[in-house]
Amino acid sequence: MNNEQSDNENLDKPQRISLKEYKLLIPYLSRYKNHYILGLICLIIVDAAQIVIPQFIRIAVDIISSDSFEWKRVIYLCLWMIGTMAFVSAGRFLWRFFINGSARRIEAQLREDIFKHLQKLSWDFYQKNKIGDLMARSINDLHAIRMSIGIGLVALFDFIFMSSAILIIIFIQDAKSAFFSVIPLPLVTIIILFFGGVVGKKFKASYEAYSKMSDNVQETFAGISVVKSFVKEWWFTKKFSDSNDDYRKANMEIVRLFGFLFPFVSLLSGFTILIMLAVGGRLVIQNEMTPGSLVAMFRYLSMLIWPLMGAGFMVTLIQRGAVSLRRINEILSTQPSISDKNEEGKEKREEAVGVHALEIKNLSFAYNGKDKMLEGVSLQIERGQWLGVMGKTGSGKSTFIKTLTRMVDPPLGSVFVFGNDIHDLPLDFLRSLFAVSPQDSYLFSDTIANNIAYGLKDTDNNKVDNAITFASLNKDISIFQNGKDTLIGERGLTLSGGQKQRTAIARAEILKSEFLILDDSFSAVDNETEQKILQSLLQERKGKTTIIVSHRVSTLKYSDKILVLDKGKMLEYGSPSELSASGGFYSKMAAFQRMEEKSYV
Repeated sequence: MNNEQSDNENLDKPQRISLKEYKLLIPYLSRYKNHYILGLICLIIVDAAQIVIPQFIRIAVDIISSDSFEWKRVIYLCLWMIGTMAFVSAGRFLWRFFINGSARRIEAQLREDIFKHLQKLSWDFYQKNKIGDLMARSINDLHAIRMSIGIGLVALFDFIFMSSAILIIIFIQDAKSAFFSVIPLPLVTIIILFFGGVVGKKFKASYEAYSKMSDNVQETFAGISVVKSFVKEWWFTKKFSDSNDDYRKANMEIVRLFGFLFPFVSLLSGFTILIMLAVGGRLVIQNEMTPGSLVAMFRYLSMLIWPLMGAGFMVTLIQRGAVSLRRINEILSTQPSISDKNEEGKEKREEAVGVHALEIKNLSFAYNGKDKMLEGVSLQIERGQWLGVMGKTGSGKSTFIKTLTRMVDPPLGSVFVFGNDIHDLPLDFLRSLFAVSPQDSYLFSDTIANNIAYGLKDTDNNKVDNAITFASLNKDISIFQNGKDTLIGERGLTLSGGQKQRTAIARAEILKSEFLILDDSFSAVDNETEQKILQSLLQERKGKTTIIVSHRVSTLKYSDKILVLDKGKMLEYGSPSELSASGGFYSKMAAFQRMEEKSYV
């Protein structure tokens, strides 16, 4: 468990941001490499065409300023400029289509892969990591990654190609004026490099603040009924306000950096033009440079502003993408703590006579290796028998149920299904043997029918109707305007506690699995309805194993064997008649509940 625990806790550790995080994207970028190559070719062509335009301007100005001015030559140059600009527009569309389009496809694929991976991770991962934070990583961080491999890549390429090309041209055109004009540029480079080192930390703080705010929102609205019941809206409003203010402050730190960088780069770029005006103007006066060449130099220096500004933009996007990739990598590098040990386990299942449907051998389990919840539990259940589980709150009943389906991982050699150690069975096959109605009766925001048919590959109305009848939901559903097609709220918000439990029972029973587990599934159901469902279970579950967790003796009276747990240990184990005669916990609970029933008569 130590390695698994450290994997999950990585999400909370402050770690240095590195461009090595982009290794994650290599398979995705390889898939769209042809699109990126075409996009970059289009970008090169567009940049080259843009660099040609000042030469047209240079020739036109020289013609206009010369004694041999001809309108035809100027109009001819204007037509060439219009054609070149149309070519630039088409090229811009194409590189955006290829590069930005590919970035969006990678974002969608990466989001899908993250969602699949999150579903593979074990129950303990979600105990350690908040849902709001995982949602922020799956949405906000992926947007930053898309920007870094889209516009960020374009800004990087523009900075390299356009800056180099423009500098070469202006030095070829006039080395003296170009040399003086570019003196401020090294300072721009130094500022950009410094900015890149700072901005990663600022973006990390911003994303963490966003995750915290997202988690506050998710937690508040998931428990809105509790919030309203305790009139605590003011407290959650303050809590959200604090996290929202933290997010604002984190973003304002970034805004301040941008507020300095871009104006300062513009100022330095302005100095290059001012220097060119002084040096180049003098050369024109001395007839060492033509007016057209000076205008072209101005144009080239103006064009140089975008690559320089883009360099700062590029550093921001790439650092922002690296921060987000770090956060995504932390999820994708986390391995499930519970996984298949034997892919061939499905073939090992046996149903021979004499092989127990369920056998527990000295089962002990502790969360995190510290909090022992089960200790020395041993029992055998034959196929078709009922097992009842009883115990005080915190005695380990739900943990015992979780070990059977490996929602938590029991030790090797402690839990056997049809004679096979559950670690030797593939997880999907093992869990397909069990249909579970959990203690919390979780329902999805969907119709009642779809919630009941959730475990089926295809919705079968006849099976759904039979499950509704089995769970005594007919009267309840007849009240709803749309019947079984009624859309229930998130987590079954529009249903009562008993209706939610019976819907969960119907969802489990419809699967007709080898094992049916009802984990305290009758706590909100009245005794009369409970007895109807139990009678239906006796008829429907013949030849199949049923496990019922309950504190009610009336619920467990049909069990073949009853396990009584106390602080994770087997306090009692036997048939209802044996335990009633023993004078132990079960017998006392039976007597106490009989007295309660009489007091209500």
